[in-house]
Amino acid sequence: MKNILVTIDFEKNGQLLIEKAAEIAVKFGAKLWLVHVAAPDPEFIGYEVGPQYVRDVLAKDLREEHKLLQKFSAQLKEKNIDAEGLLVQGTTIETIVELTQKLAIDLIVIGKHKYGFFHKTFMVSTDESLLELSNVPVLVVPLKD
Repeated sequence: MKNILVTIDFEKNGQLLIEKAAEIAVKFGAKLWLVHVAAPDPEFIGYEVGPQYVRDVLAKDLREEHKLLQKFSAQLKEKNIDAEGLLVQGTTIETIVELTQKLAIDLIVIGKHKYGFFHKTFMVSTDESLLELSNVPVLVVPLKD
């Protein structure tokens, strides 16, 4: 195992997910890819972005998320773990599947949130979709909300 992709959503339990993935990376001497998939650019999916201030807020959010990813990867590098942060825009499932191929990923590590009835009934679960579409093993780590 040479490459591990861990999905980061900046929730309060994100650090637990990074720690679990880092444990595996150390055991296998693998590179750890910290990946956050940001929502696609509204213009890309056919919506107008709106006034300039909306664009500015979106750009600021992306810069902050990128800084956090770089901070997380720097912390891992301080522990001698080969890590790199990637912030990409796109639809979550498709983007992760594409990155899995591009980066020759051997394992995907993703968190599992516990949602209520409404969410389970009407929303698509990222972890379940990845389990269906991925060509590599997916480790689902339960996260407490």
